[in-house]
Amino acid sequence: MLTTRHGVRPLGAADLHEFLALVELDPVVNVFADYRARTTNLEPRWLGGEVWGRFVDGRLVAACHVGANLVPIGATADDARAFAERALTRGRSVSTIVGPHEAVEVLWGHLASSWGRPRETRWRQPHLELARTPDVAPDPGVRRTTRADMGELYPACVAMYTEEVGVSPEQGGGAELYRARVTQLVSRGWSFARFDDGRLVFKAEVACASPHAAQVQGVWVPADRRGEGLAVTGMAAVAELVRAEIAPTVSLYVNEWNEPARRTYAAVGFEETARFSTVMF
Repeated sequence: MLTTRHGVRPLGAADLHEFLALVELDPVVNVFADYRARTTNLEPRWLGGEVWGRFVDGRLVAACHVGANLVPIGATADDARAFAERALTRGRSVSTIVGPHEAVEVLWGHLASSWGRPRETRWRQPHLELARTPDVAPDPGVRRTTRADMGELYPACVAMYTEEVGVSPEQGGGAELYRARVTQLVSRGWSFARFDDGRLVFKAEVACASPHAAQVQGVWVPADRRGEGLAVTGMAAVAELVRAEIAPTVSLYVNEWNEPARRTYAAVGFEETARFSTVMF
């Protein structure tokens, strides 16, 4: 099989079985890659980019998703250097580099001088998992959202994204695309919220899922309702719903400096299993 320098080449549909075997070596940490592979069959036209594989003696040992996000998968420092060298042969097209800390650190160490100053870097973000009953009772008011909730849900999603990322998802004419993404999550049954007298007071979404895990994102409570425990019981409810109906393990990653969020997840019963890092452009 023809490979490029350092054994790196783009993967395709013929590689799907071997790729899934690779991601399943750490299926919760690799849930994003697993989800993308299963939904695109590793076809570039569906990926909106490529997945690169690194082969040693004809065996796939690591991979790297290269789309809107650059995500190393099962990569050692040596694998990350090989992926960085390939990335340097093309201009930066990704908006983030995200994944296990050690691989992201090596990737960025080789790409930084060519890819320019990032908008923000977040190192050593705790990656958390829950694969059992939560430690607190779930909020019975948390439910799946419907399209009828969009009047409350969409502004909350915009507010959460802006607060978390530092820029609005509507910036640069992105409102239509972002609304379509929120609507897609609602249609899949991956959006959850609690409403008090018609007002959204807690929300969270599943970003991606595989047979092994579901990754939660977008956890948010309005500023004037924080400190009431809504996120603790809300996340317990989301975890129960997800584990019963989507995947057996719930995962997420959180900024190291976000102590309130880390306390929330610890109270629910989430446990740290890895550290992620994110470089944002």
